Amino acid sequence: MLGEAFDPKAEYTIEETCRPHWAQSGAVVFVTFRTADSIPDSVIQRWDQEKQNWLTKRGFPGAKWPLLLQKIPETMRMEFNAEFNRCREDYLDSCHGKCHLKNVEISSIVADSLMHFDGTRYRMGDFIVMPNHVHLLCVFNNEDRMRKQFDSWQHFTATQINKRINRQGKFWQGDPFDHLVRSPKQYDYLRDYIADNPKKANLKSGEYHYRRFPD
Repeated sequence: MLGEAFDPKAEYTIEETCRPHWAQSGAVVFVTFRTADSIPDSVIQRWDQEKQNWLTKRGFPGAKWPLLLQKIPETMRMEFNAEFNRCREDYLDSCHGKCHLKNVEISSIVADSLMHFDGTRYRMGDFIVMPNHVHLLCVFNNEDRMRKQFDSWQHFTATQINKRINRQGKFWQGDPFDHLVRSPKQYDYLRDYIADNPKKANLKSGEYHYRRFPD
C-alpha cells in the first residue's frame, strides 16, 4: 500500500468544520473534490435529508448525520456509505456543470499541482481529474499539514484556472468527501475505481487526466 490502513485504536481526528474531515497520520486517505457547479444545492439538501432519515429509521435520531456516523456499528456504516456514495458518484459521472476540466490544458493545472510536493509534503498515489471532479489517494505524516494542503490545492488551482478561462468566482465546492482507507482490499478497490472512472462516464482519451502510482 501507499501508506497504512486506518487504525481505529490509534489517534485520529474528526472535525465537522475542517476538510478533509477524517485525519490520521500515515493513513491512506481517499478524497473526492468537485467543481462548484457539479451538484446543485437542492440535490445536496435532498441527500442530507435522506441520510438523516436513513439513520433515524435505524434507531439513531437527533444529531446531524456526520456525527451519528461515529456512533453506529461498522457494518451499518458500510451499508450507509455504499448507499449514498453510489448516489454521489453516479451523479458526478453524469458530468453536470460546465465541465471545464474536460480541457486537458485545464486538467493539467490540477494534475501538476497534485504532484508538485509529492515526496516532500505528502506521498501522492493514484488520482484522476475528471470533467467536474477529482479522486485521489494520498498519505500525510501530519494531520494539520493534510488539511492545509487541500486548502492550498484548491486555492491555487482555482486561481490559475479562473485566469486561464477568464472567469471569476468560486471554482471548487469547498467541502470534499474524504475516507480513511480501512484495509489493503479496500485500497485495491479504490485504485480500480479511480482507473475505471472514465469508462463509467463514457469519456474518451484526452478528456481526463489519470495518474497511477507505481506498483
